[in-house]
Amino acid sequence: MSPSSVVADIGSGTGFLSQLFLENGNRVFGVEPNDEMREAGERILAGYPNFTSVAATAEETTLLDSSVDFIVAGQAFHWFDPGKARREFERISKPGGWVALVWNSRSRRESPFSADYEEVVRRHGKDYEEVSHGRRGSPEEIRAFFSPEVVEAATFSNRQTFDFDGLKGRILSSSYAPAEDEPGCEEMMEDLAKVFEDHQSDGTVDFHYETKVYYGRLSRD
Repeated sequence: MSPSSVVADIGSGTGFLSQLFLENGNRVFGVEPNDEMREAGERILAGYPNFTSVAATAEETTLLDSSVDFIVAGQAFHWFDPGKARREFERISKPGGWVALVWNSRSRRESPFSADYEEVVRRHGKDYEEVSHGRRGSPEEIRAFFSPEVVEAATFSNRQTFDFDGLKGRILSSSYAPAEDEPGCEEMMEDLAKVFEDHQSDGTVDFHYETKVYYGRLSRD
């Protein structure tokens, strides 16, 4: 990758992954079907002239044939139709282009805080088990998506530190959490506040993550 590489961020949401590439000097097309998420991304990335917001889906991006060097999807691939997305990615990718699928997952390393937080999302989350990456986030599904080409994987450890407002924002940004005006949200916030108070140190708690990146090229028939 170089600053001249063109990137398509599929399921770009509020633009956090896109921003990394924009700071590298890349031209980035943020493809996002959800109006609220896309508009938030447009506001956050308004200062980057190399960013183009696109109201479209992974299966029909509306981008030009052979127009991008890198296709990336952060915390989004499990929402795609793999077969249709694969064909679309082949269409928009330049010869030799790369695809990178990225997830931030809470670390398997158990802690009292992570165990209690997990209990909150299991108790109050809508379709949490189904949304929590499920079949389409599995290594088997990802290998099938890249087949017959080989997919590589890399894992990185990282963490985020939250005060209570940040923790509240994190859980509310999850698709499985009830919105603030929906039934069950008040009870979820009460449980979340108790978990925070039980585990906070100097007003913050730490989330430990594993960032997993699957990357490879797609063959063309």
